[in-house]
Amino acid sequence: MNSFDVVVIGSGPGGYVAAIRCAQLGMKTAIIEKYNTMGGTCLNVGCIPSKALLDSSHHYEEATKNFSNHGINIDGKISLDFSKMISRKNEVVSQTTKGIDFLMNKNNITVFNGLGSFVDQNNVKISSESSEEIIECKNIIIATGSKPTVLPFAKIDKDRIITSTEALKLKEIPKHLIVIGGGVIGLELGQVYKRLGSEVSIIEYMDKIIPTMDSGLSKELTKVFKKQKFKIHTSHKVTSVVRDGDYVNVIATDKNDQTIEFKGDYCLVSVGRSAYTDGLNLEALSIVTNKRGQIEVNDKLQTKHSNIYAIGDVVEGAMLAHKAEEEGVLVAEIIAGQKPHIDYNLIPGVVYTWPEVASVGKTEDYLKENNITYKVGQFPMRALGRSRASSDLDGFVKILADKKTDEILGVHMIGARCADLISEAVVAMEFKASAEDIARTSHAHPTYSEAMKEAALAATENRALHI
Repeated sequence: MNSFDVVVIGSGPGGYVAAIRCAQLGMKTAIIEKYNTMGGTCLNVGCIPSKALLDSSHHYEEATKNFSNHGINIDGKISLDFSKMISRKNEVVSQTTKGIDFLMNKNNITVFNGLGSFVDQNNVKISSESSEEIIECKNIIIATGSKPTVLPFAKIDKDRIITSTEALKLKEIPKHLIVIGGGVIGLELGQVYKRLGSEVSIIEYMDKIIPTMDSGLSKELTKVFKKQKFKIHTSHKVTSVVRDGDYVNVIATDKNDQTIEFKGDYCLVSVGRSAYTDGLNLEALSIVTNKRGQIEVNDKLQTKHSNIYAIGDVVEGAMLAHKAEEEGVLVAEIIAGQKPHIDYNLIPGVVYTWPEVASVGKTEDYLKENNITYKVGQFPMRALGRSRASSDLDGFVKILADKKTDEILGVHMIGARCADLISEAVVAMEFKASAEDIARTSHAHPTYSEAMKEAALAATENRALHI
């Protein structure tokens, strides 16, 4: 029987990173992946393919709408080869997943393909179509990720009524894409197809899109999306999703209990994701899940069995690849006897639309609700020389700082390259920086990051220089 110090079930960002760190720390490590390719949802049907399509569609939109503003004239009609766009996305996915194969080999990690399930506390069964094997393990890390949440009255047929998985491999561009859910996934994929010519209607149950982020970001993104001709319907409760031939009829009620009907050729259901623990045989260890299907763990991410851990989307917290990676490293180092930590308040959130949206720390809504005294510094992107040079004028950076100590409590931004800019805020907050610290730090000119400095100046005695 094969025996390992650590066995990881699931090869998504949390799982494969945990395996690598365990191997780096000298542990004999194995990883079990149900499917034929490594990388989990993120690399195969999530983060990576969606960003590939976002980038391709952005290039197309720039060529059709904005090149002429830069004096770039293209003779003849610009055409779109959608199948090639999808093919490029597939190639990006293939290259990335092969990169994980390389990392497994480099770190001498044994890879098993098949369904991993518990036999007992120290044994895992691996089942595939052709074989079955039991391996022995001192420690086990559950990293099986999540799956799209479905609505009980919306039958996903994977043809016209689809999840994000199917939205990444359509054979045609929708004429009218109805998106149920105004969160990250729905907005990103909605923008892909809007750029390619689809009419896009966003239906959101809450009273704002990206409802978990700062209200200021939601307000600004709504304004930008409406300028981009999205149809946004907030405070709408979907009650029925029915396919009628090549069309889908969606019925919702608004905040006044008025019935609204939508008709499109595709309907994307993107109302979040749910923990995926199917087939693990958790019952064999009396490990139970909460009402959201998540595995309950302690602050060391241990289950009720001290040698069995769970990380990423199968436990509480934001369903983010980088959060799963941090947890994978944390568990590996705990097993090795180290004392790592994660500050969950400093896990950034990003929406990869254009403009990009990024956030870390407390929102202004939270500070108000909890009667925390704070001050605000906000700076518009359109006041930056770099923004005017690139014509990316939408958005702002907002810094929230403690009114007495000046410590930064939250940073919220929307604009060009904010997915990258947010890291400065994370680093600053990790070291308990004040707004004054950022304000007195030199930022290269002309850059988008100058908005951070200016927002910090605005938060310290309202002394921003360029507004």
